[in-house]
Amino acid sequence: MALRSKKIGIFDSGLGGLYVARAVRAMLPHYDYVYLGDTLNVPYGGRSLDAIYTLSKDAIKYLFEEQECDLAVIACNTASVTALRKLQIEFLPKHHPDKRILGVIVPTLESATELGASRIGLIATDYTVRSKIYDEEIEKINAHATIFAKATPLLVPLIENQGEKYMDMVLADYLEPLIEQGLDSLILGCTHYIEVKDRVRDLTRHRVRVLSQDEIIPPKLKDYLSRHPEMEERLGQGGTLKIMATDINPSFLKNVEKLMGEGVKTEVAAF
Repeated sequence: MALRSKKIGIFDSGLGGLYVARAVRAMLPHYDYVYLGDTLNVPYGGRSLDAIYTLSKDAIKYLFEEQECDLAVIACNTASVTALRKLQIEFLPKHHPDKRILGVIVPTLESATELGASRIGLIATDYTVRSKIYDEEIEKINAHATIFAKATPLLVPLIENQGEKYMDMVLADYLEPLIEQGLDSLILGCTHYIEVKDRVRDLTRHRVRVLSQDEIIPPKLKDYLSRHPEMEERLGQGGTLKIMATDINPSFLKNVEKLMGEGVKTEVAAF
């Protein structure tokens, strides 16, 4: 058996992926993790396709080559939309054929269809909605399901800048036209939105099933590892966590403390 020394990398353009990292560690606490937030270049949504791909590729390359990760989870929906497929098809076979990169969009839609969803609402950034990636992927998984998407650009700034007192008003305005579509499920299509999942459930009066990626990705990752023992057997089991960011600013540190607890050190990632 190969020496268990490799880590699971979790990458996000900023802090949203911390919610996923926290949830993954709660379900799979024994593995070793490296979280990487590209806080220097956040947000990705206003950048070109080439820029997002390059930033994502550089981050994954850093996790693989400098941080001893053999498996990387792209927790950023924008990067999953833009870069994941190209990384899997072009970058991995050429540079790291024994490593793997997973995203959040397909597991989210798989979970929705496993629960019987057919009229699926989606709130996400403008970039993710315009990409229509959720529409394309649901067609492959269940051609009878329909996506009703709504761009919700105010949510991330409110979440990142302590705008709680405005949140219910903004959410209600975004959600009302979606609920009128007779949804059976609603996907929170940005990792930041995990922060407001309970508010969304309250505002929809629990009339629709709210699908939050912190509740979806951990069991999907656990299932992936059980189906790929050749990967699982390489992973270290020291229960360690390293948090890295390309720019360690006060906002990021505050959110690290809030989500991961006090005393968690953050290191600068330079690549």
